[in-house]
Amino acid sequence: MDLTRLTERLMSMDDETWKRHSNPWSVYTRFSILPLISIAFWSREWIGYYSIIPILLSFIWVWLNPRLFNAPTNTNNWASMGTFGERIYLERNKVAIPHYHLTPALLLQVLSGLGLPFFFYGLYSLNIWALMLGNLWIMVFKAWFVDRMVWLYRDMKETNPKYLNWLTND
Repeated sequence: MDLTRLTERLMSMDDETWKRHSNPWSVYTRFSILPLISIAFWSREWIGYYSIIPILLSFIWVWLNPRLFNAPTNTNNWASMGTFGERIYLERNKVAIPHYHLTPALLLQVLSGLGLPFFFYGLYSLNIWALMLGNLWIMVFKAWFVDRMVWLYRDMKETNPKYLNWLTND
């Protein structure tokens, strides 16, 4: 099982949650997750064991974010299409995606993961520069991955009526 699919299962993403997550507000506010987790863990320096509260709240935000916003009436935008592409990517074992999308998507995930050692080292050692580098590294490659998912969606939307129905222009 790949990490992306495991994450989807942990997040309990059903069709309704995916619809809500395609709201651009949901997509863009997800970029707050790593900084919030960073601050929450860093707070152990300021408030000691009470830091468990902001740490738990930051992880609640991870789960709550895709559910917080209403399904958008207009999904003809970068953020929504990125979410649709991610759904298609997660179904790649059931519905084949073009090979020219698979390799770059996997590469972008690996490149994003290369920021994790900096991120975790920064959290552990309270090294602000390592933490900022880890945050920036991961977010840049995640944004690039979302952009690749937009491309995937645009290439795949005509292949399945379900995919095409995700796109609305209200």
